[in-house]
Formats: sequence, structure tokens, C-alpha cells
Amino acid sequence: MLDFLILLAGWFFYNSIQAEGLTVVLQKVQIPVLASGILLSIFWILVFVLAGLYKKLYLMSRLDEFLSVLKATVTGVLILFFVFVMMDVVESYDEKMALVKYWALIVVAMSLNRFVIRSVQKYYAQQGKGLHNTVIIGTGKNARIAKEDLVRNKTLGMHVLGFIQVNGKVKEEDGVEEKDIIGHLDGIEDIIEKYKVQDVLVALEQDRRTDLVNIISKVDVPDITLKLLPDFYQLVSGFNKTNQIFGLPIVEISPEPMPLWERATKRLIDIAVSIVALILSIPLCIIVAILIKVGTEGPVIYSQVRVGRNGKKFTIYKFRTMYLDAESETGPTWASVNDPRITKVGYWLRKLRIDEVPQFVNVLKGDMSLVGPRPERPHFVEQFTREIPLYTRRLRVRPGITGWAQVKWKYGSSLDTVKEKTKYDLYYIENISLKMDTKILIITILTIIKGKGQ
Repeated sequence: MLDFLILLAGWFFYNSIQAEGLTVVLQKVQIPVLASGILLSIFWILVFVLAGLYKKLYLMSRLDEFLSVLKATVTGVLILFFVFVMMDVVESYDEKMALVKYWALIVVAMSLNRFVIRSVQKYYAQQGKGLHNTVIIGTGKNARIAKEDLVRNKTLGMHVLGFIQVNGKVKEEDGVEEKDIIGHLDGIEDIIEKYKVQDVLVALEQDRRTDLVNIISKVDVPDITLKLLPDFYQLVSGFNKTNQIFGLPIVEISPEPMPLWERATKRLIDIAVSIVALILSIPLCIIVAILIKVGTEGPVIYSQVRVGRNGKKFTIYKFRTMYLDAESETGPTWASVNDPRITKVGYWLRKLRIDEVPQFVNVLKGDMSLVGPRPERPHFVEQFTREIPLYTRRLRVRPGITGWAQVKWKYGSSLDTVKEKTKYDLYYIENISLKMDTKILIITILTIIKGKGQ
């Protein structure tokens, strides 16, 4: 809101000192000064959002902040210039220079605003105010030194609440005192909730490196930032990002791999494709519904609870491909090749993946995406979480109608198959991009055309 007011004030200030120029350009398209100021302010806010200027960058370097603002405003002014040229309202040299002057004003105003905000944040941090509640996993020498560094350098933005014990005995002569230990790794989720923890710093000893995978699995909690000391860089290479925070290098585990503009584009594509697919598939859906009703008793659409992003449960929709009450005697079980529970019509619906057409409704609602890990039932999520390391990392993104595991791994119903598919899902999550989504969608379409669906 503050940025919007500054942008709006900047526009009126610009008009007060620049009687002609950009104002004249906007008058050519008959936009009043107030309306143009509001529209331009909204435009800049959208540019800043897509550029990631509103991400959680606590105590970000003021120089880095300025460079981020500069890049965002350059992108924005180029967009404006392109739009004005296409509308044929920027003609003279003075009108082009007016746009440059307006850009310079935006750069100065936004940079000054953020410089003041970061300076105030840093001042309060030095006073021990506004720090992130932090716990340190580890009870050895490295953990003790990490706390001393954080206490000494409050501008790192972390207030250490205590230490989390992984296993083994505490050696007080080298590590931390018993009174500073606030819990065990097995209860990390309860500790995070109880103490309102925002950051988790892993500072294990060299001989405890094997515990790292277990720690990452247990601390895979939404809105919690997990950081490691640099010693573990090689161990987690591939899904990390190293940041230099006021001179202290820290490895951040699983930062957001997809820029905001890509996430926004991905969501827009999901919505657009879902609307088109649902409209075009109406005749097909009518035929499928008739075939299902004629073939067996029961509803046409089958609904089931699945686990989505961040563990949120939702109801998924599919064309029914099994006999009514197929699991009434067995309980939740995996589908298998030549599954006797699948109807004759259901076999072809699955093979051509037509059974998944109703899931476009889930995509439209935001429960799913076109591309992502397949959503599982709560029963199986609980089972796989216990048996497969890092399985819960699949829940960091929206589940999808199709995914990297589906196009790269064979169909199967064993735990070994699930483990192999999880590897592909984790690879997708760490390398997610619009380019990769496009590749997966193309492979999926070719699979459907060839009739090789599951």
C-alpha cells in the first residue's frame, strides 16, 4: 500500500514539474491525470510483484535491493515504451525523454523508500527487535559457535530460542548446555508451532552428516526457512541456494525455484487450458457418461479425497472406471495392471486418459495444476512419508494431472515403484519451469495419441 501511495504521489509530483511530455502522451488516448496516475501505479505494483520485490527478503542488503528495483523499473519502462509505440502516441524526442524522466523518478522514489525501510529494519535488529524466532538443530561445538555468531551479529535477523537435539549425548565441554535444549528432532513440528519458529538453522558435527536427510524430511514445513552452515554444501548440492547475509554465508535449502512471473504464468495457463478443455470436451463427456451408465451401476463421476499442496486435502474428480464399492472389502489399495475392479469401459478410459478429464475442474479451482506430482490419498501419504525419505517434499507444489514421474516411469503398484517415481517427482520440483512443463505436456499428448496410457 505504501508503494502504491508513493507511486501515485510521484506521478502528481512529476506532473507539477513536467507540464508537457508524458502527460500529453496520455492525453492523446484521453486518459485524465488522476486515472492515468492510478493505472500507472497499479502497473508498477504488478511489475514489482512479478519481479519478486515483495518476496520474504528479511534484512536484504540495501545495494541488492537497489539493483532489484533498477532491474524491475527498466523492465517496466520498456514495457510502457513498447505499449506507447504500438499505440502510436510516442512520436517526438521530448515525449521519449519524458518517459525516461518518469522512469528516473520511479527509480529514485522506490529506491529511497526501500533504503529507509531496510535502514529502520537494521536499526531495530541491532536493538534485538523484530528478529525471526530461530532454533538450531544440533548440540555440538558447531551449534554453540553458530549461536554465538547470531547473538553477536543481530543484523543477521535471527533470535535463537534454543537447540534441538538430534540423537546421542550432549558433550557440554564442547557443545551447549542442557538448559538450552528445548526439544528433540522427533517433536520439531510441535516446537515450531509452540514457539512460532520462522527459521531453522542446521549446525551438526561432521560425524552427524548422515542425519541430514532425516532432518530435511522432518523440517519440510510450509513458511519455514531451513538453512545450513556451509560445511554441508556438497551434501545438498542440487536443491539449495547459497546466500551471503551480512558477511555470513548460509546455504538455504529448497528456496522457491520458480520465479513469481513464471508461477503466475503457469497458473494463467492452467486456467486458460482448463476452460478450453472443459468446453471442447462437452460432447465427449456426454458420450462417456452414457457408456458408464449403460455398462455398470453407480455414478458417472467418482470423487475421492486427495492430499494437495502443503498437505491440504481436496476432493478430486474422475470418470468412474471401477465397479461400484470396489474397495468395500479390501480398503484402500493400489490399482494394478489387469485390475479386476476396473470395468471394460474403464479400461479404455484409463488407457486414453479420458477418465482424468473432470480433473480440469480441480485445476480451475486451484487444487491442482496441469503438471505436477500425482496427488495421493491421505492413507498412502502417511504410509509413504514413513517409508520414503523426503516424500513430503512432493507437497511443496500443486499436484498435477500429469507429471514427470508419469511420463518417465513405468506403471506399477509396488513400494519400489513409488520410490522410483518419487525420485522423478523430486527432480521435477527442484527443476520446475515453464519449459519443463511444456515438455511434459507434449510427451503426455504423444502418449495419449499412441494409446500407451495407464
